[in-house]
Amino acid sequence: MKRRLYPNVDYYSGIIYETMGFPLTMFPVLFAIARTAGWMAQWAELILDEEQKIARPKQIYVGHDERHYVPLDLRRDGGPVETEVSGPL
Repeated sequence: MKRRLYPNVDYYSGIIYETMGFPLTMFPVLFAIARTAGWMAQWAELILDEEQKIARPKQIYVGHDERHYVPLDLRRDGGPVETEVSGPL
């Protein structure tokens, strides 16, 4: 493997779901159902545990407020003029 990509549990679950005859469009739902108990436990701990908060740190968006759409044929080659966000990151 050149890029060192290895399949995760969803890959193997997908093989099993396909063997069981589930349609491909149901895979995301089946993957979500399997994770629901963990999501609910994490939410309960976030709400009920006063000592330990497992929430992610606050993130503040510092990018553009609004950008106007420019059709592809009117865009310059090489990407946008401003490619880096200024400010604290």
